[in-house]
Amino acid sequence: MPDSAADPVVEPTAAAPSPLRAVTAPAPSGKPRKVPRIIVLGGGSVGLYAAHRLRRRLGKREAAIVIVDPRAYMTYAPFLPEAAAGSIDPRHVVAPLRRALKHVDVLQGKVTEIRHAERTVQVTPEEGASYWVTYDHLIVGLGSVARTLPIPGLAEVGIGFKNIEEAIAVRNQVLGRIDRAASTWDPDLRKRMLTFTFVGGGFAGVEAIAEVEDMARAAVRYYGGIEQSELRFVLVEGSARILPEVNAELGQYTLEELRKRDIDIYLSTFLSSCVDGHVVLSDGTEFDSETIVWTAGVKANPVLASSDLPLDKQGRVTCLATLQVVTADGVVVPDAYAAGDCAAVPDLYNPGTFCPPNAQHAIREAKHLADNLARVLRSDPPTDYKHRNVGAVASLGMYKGVAQMFGRFKVRGFLAWVLHRTYHVFAMPTPNRKIRIMAGWTAALLLRREVVALGTLHDPRAEFRAAAVPPRARPVEEPAPPAAG
Repeated sequence: MPDSAADPVVEPTAAAPSPLRAVTAPAPSGKPRKVPRIIVLGGGSVGLYAAHRLRRRLGKREAAIVIVDPRAYMTYAPFLPEAAAGSIDPRHVVAPLRRALKHVDVLQGKVTEIRHAERTVQVTPEEGASYWVTYDHLIVGLGSVARTLPIPGLAEVGIGFKNIEEAIAVRNQVLGRIDRAASTWDPDLRKRMLTFTFVGGGFAGVEAIAEVEDMARAAVRYYGGIEQSELRFVLVEGSARILPEVNAELGQYTLEELRKRDIDIYLSTFLSSCVDGHVVLSDGTEFDSETIVWTAGVKANPVLASSDLPLDKQGRVTCLATLQVVTADGVVVPDAYAAGDCAAVPDLYNPGTFCPPNAQHAIREAKHLADNLARVLRSDPPTDYKHRNVGAVASLGMYKGVAQMFGRFKVRGFLAWVLHRTYHVFAMPTPNRKIRIMAGWTAALLLRREVVALGTLHDPRAEFRAAAVPPRARPVEEPAPPAAG
């Protein structure tokens, strides 16, 4: 427990200790704080980089910083496909907030309500009662969640691809089905087990299916009972092309390369149903698949609907280019800032549009937001966020990739794969994680990646529960009646 809390929280009970150590006076009492509190909602790219930058810009006597997130770590989403494919240790794709952010308080819990007019936020921990945290300045970096549709069966059998837990689940699901299929002689069941369906043809979906397919084919080499031709990978995309983040030429190249690898790609097609793993597409195609991965877009965190902040039609916080929150009438909301996937930030290089929801913008917006807030606290005017897109890079499996740099330069194959790894390893926060990732890549080149399923991780107590059940008592046989004399 932090050692110097001074009643900074509206607690559920008067006796409950504060989880914060910031030296402040409680805002509800009307007394001024000795040090203004900045609360950062979300521990993703925006939260981590904004808090880290603020701590560098402002001394402990200038501001107390609190970050709130259900997870105690930041996940670097661009590396999720490689983590799912076993090219990167999952532990190295995340950055622990408490280790990366010195002199910053971390509250682990969900933000369930925001009352900016009262300068309070409700936090609900995984265990225990909810409580309210007061603040002076607010940074909203709650990110996005998967944009799902009311498709029959999707909630029951689908797997998302937004966090490291889901990436590990996809890896274990694919390798686990290969393990089971190798010991199954029912042809229909084997076909169902070895059919893997990915929905969504953007960066997340294309990189995920390409990396996982590459891993699965490498794994099958060790199975004498499974032929490469038995593996079936299916990509379903609702638009007429894949990878809309790059130009049409690279998108078509990627399409052709994936089809050369015998990946079935359905364009202008939607998932209509997947009840019990029976996939039905909008063009009438039907097949069975035990693995359905959903990567079809994201939406702003829905908790923003439980706030008094101004939102656009897509549920994002409306912002100025300075990253200050603004109403529909153009009035700046005092002491409120937002960035990342949950914010509608104007793209000054493309008037009339907003910055796309990707890590490239989120990281830069976070740093600029922190600089602006530090300037405001020192009575200097904020500046506009401007960033010209440096390009896009995508991995398509080991030694394969596509890249579009500065809008004009198009790269394919091995060089694009190198650019992908180089760009993202330098974007990964903390030197510790950079070194671990590069060391892991080097080891994988020399020793090959591991292709072992650890599916029991998702329910590690299952075997113990089964062992703890007392054995059923054997029925007692009644003695036979004596024979008649």
